[in-house]
Amino acid sequence: MKKIEAIIRKSKYRVVKEALHDVGVNFFSYWDVTGLGNEKEGHVYRGVSYSTSDIQRRHLAIVVNDDFEEVTINAILKSASTGEVGDGKIFVSDVTECYRIRTGEKGGNTLK
Repeated sequence: MKKIEAIIRKSKYRVVKEALHDVGVNFFSYWDVTGLGNEKEGHVYRGVSYSTSDIQRRHLAIVVNDDFEEVTINAILKSASTGEVGDGKIFVSDVTECYRIRTGEKGGNTLK
């Protein structure tokens, strides 16, 4: 199993969520995060531009079986991209075990 973590623009969340549902990813967790990166967001107040390094993003955490890793990543890449700096990052890590709390079942079948 793989854990796929994606940090994306908040404005792309709805499109990414639909793309994930279209490929069969129907369960994931997400939360709003603030981070630092190469992109600088600017704000204008009374004609004066202020730059801040705090960037608002959405963090998605998705666990899939190994054979579904590429499909999931491609869905995120295609739907989250604007072609501009600040589109985000995807991180992939191994998951050694998964348990369904209700039944105590373990393994890849718990993700279905």
